[in-house]
Amino acid sequence: MKVACVGATGLVGTVMCQVLEERDFPVTEFIPVASEKSAGNKFLFKGKEYKIHTLAEAVAKKPDLALFSAGASVSLEWAPRFAEVGTVVVDNSSAWRMDPSKKLVVPEVNGEVITAGDRIIANPNCSTIQMVVALAPLHKAYGIKRLVISTYQSVTGTGVKAVRQYDREHSGEQVPQEEKAYKYPIFENVIPHCDVFLDNGYTKEEMKLVNETKKILGDPGIRVTATAVRVPVKGGHSESVNVELERDFEMDDIIKLLSQAEGVQMMDDLATFKYPMPLYAKGRNEVFIGRLRKDESQERTLNMWIVADNLRKGAATNAIQIAEYMLKKELLPLEAETV
Repeated sequence: MKVACVGATGLVGTVMCQVLEERDFPVTEFIPVASEKSAGNKFLFKGKEYKIHTLAEAVAKKPDLALFSAGASVSLEWAPRFAEVGTVVVDNSSAWRMDPSKKLVVPEVNGEVITAGDRIIANPNCSTIQMVVALAPLHKAYGIKRLVISTYQSVTGTGVKAVRQYDREHSGEQVPQEEKAYKYPIFENVIPHCDVFLDNGYTKEEMKLVNETKKILGDPGIRVTATAVRVPVKGGHSESVNVELERDFEMDDIIKLLSQAEGVQMMDDLATFKYPMPLYAKGRNEVFIGRLRKDESQERTLNMWIVADNLRKGAATNAIQIAEYMLKKELLPLEAETV
C-alpha cells in the first residue's frame, strides 16, 4: 500500500508517522510530503530513509492513502487533487469537517458512516475527538440534552511556534512579540483564547466543539456551549464537561457503561487520588475519564473530566484508526486509480 503523509515534518505529521510504525500499518511504499523548501531532504520511517516529496510529486505517485496535516488552505487545494486519482484522503485540518458532503469520523463512535465511495474523510478537532469518545455511550443509552464544556488545552495544539515560545519563556528568555504564537506569555499563564474570535464572541475552537459534536453524534438538537482555554502544558488536552441527559441514571450504571466503552480508560478512585491528567495521557492513545459525579444543582446531569494526548488520539491516532477501519471493512482501495 502506498501511503503519503502530507505535512510529515510538522508536529502532528511526525506523530502520524510514529503511530503508523507502532501500529504496523501495512505500508509498502511511504511518501513523505512537506513544503517546497524541504523537498529532496531525507525523512526516516521504519528505519529507512525516504526523500521528501512536493505535493505535485506525491499526487503523481497516486498513493492509496494520504494522511493530511498541513493546514486548511493546503487541504482545500490539494485533497481534491489526490481524490481525483483515487486516493483516500484523511484530513486533519478544519477544511472539510462541516462540509455536508464529507464524513466527520471518530471510528469508535461513527465509523459506520464511511462508504467505499468516500475519498475525502475529515478528522475532527482534537478536543472534540476525545470528548465524543466519552460522550457517545451516554448519548446512546440516555440521550444528551445539553453540554457545558470548559477546555484546558496544551500549547502543542497550536503548533511548533507555540512550543518554542513556551520553551523559551520557561528558560527565562524574553521572546520578541513577532516570534510569539500568542499575544501574551504562555508560561505561568492561562489564556482564554484558542483560535480567532467570531462575531458571536466565541472562538472558532469553541464553535468547533459545538458544531462537530452535533455532526459526529448525529443529533443537531443537542445544546452545546463551550469555553476553550490554552494552558502552559506540553502535551494533553483536558476538559471539564457538564452533561445533562434526557433520562435519569444511576452513577453505578454510568461508571459501568464508560468502563466498557471502546477507547476509554477509566481513572476514577478518589481514595487513592486517582484521576486523569495530561501527565498520564502523554504518549497514550486512550481517552481517560474521571471525576465522575452527579451535578447536585440539576436533575439528570453529571460532571466528568476527560483527558487525552491531543497529538495522538486527538489527531494522528484517530486519523490512522480511520484508515484501519476502512481496511478492516474493505473500503480502502489497495490500488488507487482515477475514479
